[in-house]
Amino acid sequence: MTVEQAREVLTIEAEGIHAVRDALGPEFVQAVDLIMACPPNRLIITGIGKSGLVGQKMAATFNSTGTPSFFLHPVEAMHGDLGMVSPNDVVLAISYSGETAELNRLLSSLKERAVPVIAMTSNPRSFLAEQAAVVLNIAVPKEACPLGLAPTASTTATLALGDALAVALLQRRRFKAEDFRRNHPGGSLGERLKVAVREVMLTGDKVPTVSETAAFDEAISELNRKNLGAVLIIAASGELRGIITDGDLRRYLISRLLPDSSHKAGTDLAEIMTKTPVSIGPDTMAADALSLMQEKDITVLAVLDEQGRVQGLLHLHDLLGKGEFRFLI
Repeated sequence: MTVEQAREVLTIEAEGIHAVRDALGPEFVQAVDLIMACPPNRLIITGIGKSGLVGQKMAATFNSTGTPSFFLHPVEAMHGDLGMVSPNDVVLAISYSGETAELNRLLSSLKERAVPVIAMTSNPRSFLAEQAAVVLNIAVPKEACPLGLAPTASTTATLALGDALAVALLQRRRFKAEDFRRNHPGGSLGERLKVAVREVMLTGDKVPTVSETAAFDEAISELNRKNLGAVLIIAASGELRGIITDGDLRRYLISRLLPDSSHKAGTDLAEIMTKTPVSIGPDTMAADALSLMQEKDITVLAVLDEQGRVQGLLHLHDLLGKGEFRFLI
């Protein structure tokens, strides 16, 4: 396969995700509501073949993000494992055609037990869709497989929709970083979030700082040199006076370009900086710092002692690891 062919496959799969995204409607909210309304909100995922493998990954994602879940194989369910399902559960059934024989047999049993079903299918008139309380459309324009036989774009799009559902539930539950840490006690991220901020923060020359009397271009040079998206403005006593972020600089420059701008040329950092930036103490737990970043929608935190003097700077990358993790919540 050439590079161009590989790119074509990725393009087709991306188009599949876009198609599923564009097809989303109020039924997605209904699915979230249904899961949240059934205590203890346990989500059982089922499917066979490639859909089953996608379902297993979904179950792992739901579990790690606060929605108790397990995968139920349709065949094993009909040979005793159906006993794990209670009327208080919700079943997420995955079948692109909606006419998978093994899954359809399970659906009939679930209906007898009054277990609500959320369907992921491309066929709204299928047996699966007819048995479901909510139908999520996973239709894609075409598969990346040149034979049109192996599920490729469809499984990718289904997996992405599962991630969207997991994140929506995470937000509805107000799932926090410390909750994620409790679910990942042995993982690298879990270990990183157990420590105090002082163990992962930047200190010394690594912290972008300038004096409160510094010129505008000096602050910008420091911001560019340290490349952390912010520079701390510090008094001679070491106390934090403010912070200038990339966003602050962008908003300032845009305001200067407006025809009716009242700004005058100058280098006073006070008119640009945020004077009461969000800060934390060095003994704060890293998990709590991550939750604060999420709450405030920021990526850097000034670390101060009790007198308000700068001790360091905490960047999102220092919590999650550069190149190792991405912000999940």
